[in-house]
Amino acid sequence: MTGPGGGGPGGGGPVGEAPELFVDAWDPGYGASFEAVPGGPATPSRQQVDAEVELPAVDWRAIDVRAGVRAPDVVLLVDGVRRIDASVWTAEADGASFPGVAASYAAGVVRCDLERGAARLAGAQVRRGLFTASPSAREVRAGTVRYPVHRVGGTGELNKLQAAVQGPLTALEVEVSGAARVDGDLLVVDGPLRSRRQLPRTLGYVKTQHSQYLDARLTAVVTGLRPGQRSPVFRLVTAWGGYSWYLRLPVSGGAPWAGIVRVECSAELAEADAFALADLSLVTLPRFASTPYKDPRAPQNLVPIAGLERRLRALLGDARLLHRALTAAARGRGPRV
Repeated sequence: MTGPGGGGPGGGGPVGEAPELFVDAWDPGYGASFEAVPGGPATPSRQQVDAEVELPAVDWRAIDVRAGVRAPDVVLLVDGVRRIDASVWTAEADGASFPGVAASYAAGVVRCDLERGAARLAGAQVRRGLFTASPSAREVRAGTVRYPVHRVGGTGELNKLQAAVQGPLTALEVEVSGAARVDGDLLVVDGPLRSRRQLPRTLGYVKTQHSQYLDARLTAVVTGLRPGQRSPVFRLVTAWGGYSWYLRLPVSGGAPWAGIVRVECSAELAEADAFALADLSLVTLPRFASTPYKDPRAPQNLVPIAGLERRLRALLGDARLLHRALTAAARGRGPRV
């Protein structure tokens, strides 16, 4: 079984003497006591864009809710959270040393029955792992909690170790959402679709805009959207590309990008199906928009997602207790494998 004690992606590895493990004294909430290499997404984006999927570029305009389009009866919203419980190092038998991170991550799904006006948690799971490039690292047990090894390629730079948690977390999101799906539902994934593009009737919901995909004239159409309007569908022409569009959620502020979110769907869909999902998103997502007095990330941080994030972070357990248990395990005062 994948998960605690199940090995997970990259688990196993050569059998031999386990290396020494050293836990960073810093609280992981403040980062590590050594600096990661800074970096971030490029602005403007270097991705090739086909802006003439739904409308010719010269005809780009705001699109309102189309007549006859209604929200689905059931909407599933899935999200995941991750946390670094400790930064670690190994001391190998040959004198080498490798950094690592002991991480906890969780995924869950909220089922929103729009017909009844009810929402409930439809499933949630927690996993943990030791992410390191060490060739001889073994699973760590911190009390009753287990951190299976996830082998990371390269020399194990801190930023790569932290990014390596995303793959298993995405797989867990697919697992929990798949178990909750029903016929005719709409699945909304918090963040880009990435490797979830094969899921049917699924939208990627990107609430923070880091990259500029469109030229200045088309961007002006986006920033000119009124609440409840969307942009025409465009396509990101890359291996991880897909159909995408912007919409503006209900918002009172007048800043150009206030309330703007970017939505994705799979590139494998027919264009007509992508347009239908874009129309469906326009009558669905604004219903979940948060308000400023309740959420500092309003309106983009959807109400069910905000509640789900709080629940998942609670399921991760007490970070301080886990850090102490990992420290004890590394010093040989706790059970280890």
